[in-house]
Amino acid sequence: MKNILFVCTGNSARSIIAESIINNEFDDLYKGFSAGSNPTGKINEDVKNYLLSKHYDLSNYRSKNFNEFVNSKIKMDYVITVCNNANNEVCPIWPNKDQIIHWDIDDPVKLLNETNDLNKKDEIVEKVFNHINKNIKELLNEK
Repeated sequence: MKNILFVCTGNSARSIIAESIINNEFDDLYKGFSAGSNPTGKINEDVKNYLLSKHYDLSNYRSKNFNEFVNSKIKMDYVITVCNNANNEVCPIWPNKDQIIHWDIDDPVKLLNETNDLNKKDEIVEKVFNHINKNIKELLNEK
């Protein structure tokens, strides 16, 4: 079983999506974790609702600081940052730089906060979900 840590800033959307894909679709070979450098303290409700609609188990999920994993006894095989450098978002720094894989993924939270249309919210989350899912499948096919 290999461990993958997904890291972003708020640990409320992208990293949670990635963690949930690993733990619900690839749990036979991988264990997913997520964390943030400046966690919001909660999972974004729109993201949570989308993942629950896919029947993903989120019972043990929470927004947490990546420092919980820096000196953890859990050995991470991969650390993947999911920040969007194009928007000058500050990505967290992991102590072992050789372990880091970077995916440039737009943060959906700002767009989600700009609309009350539930269909639009689902479209926003689905776009990010599909992007992350594609990246995960490509990564796992390489390994």
